[in-house]
Amino acid sequence: MLLGYSTVGSNNLEKAKAFYDALFATIGVEKMFDHPTGGRIYGTPGAAFGVLKPHNGKDACVGNGSMIGFGLESRAQVDAFYAKALALGGADEGAPGERGPGAYFAYFRDLEGNKLCAYIFGGA
Repeated sequence: MLLGYSTVGSNNLEKAKAFYDALFATIGVEKMFDHPTGGRIYGTPGAAFGVLKPHNGKDACVGNGSMIGFGLESRAQVDAFYAKALALGGADEGAPGERGPGAYFAYFRDLEGNKLCAYIFGGA
């Protein structure tokens, strides 16, 4: 496994948790636990994603050049995940489509401006 977990920071955890609760519901990913600092961890024992306040106590900000990709099971799932992100207030960064032979990707930003990607290699 290449990636075990990733996190993004938030300055409004309640709004962020509502965004990710609804977004991850489109792909069957649920809350693993609420983080003791007020954030939330989603996923499975093998892979997790968290939304947290920055540990250093400073404001959360977007990492320039940072992006987190979610490998999904079908193009329809990529389309639905992307559409849900936009419906929840996320911003478009590239509509679903072919990005190379057998590579289907969609890009968006969450409420804090973190860049995220839904993708599938191969599949239908």
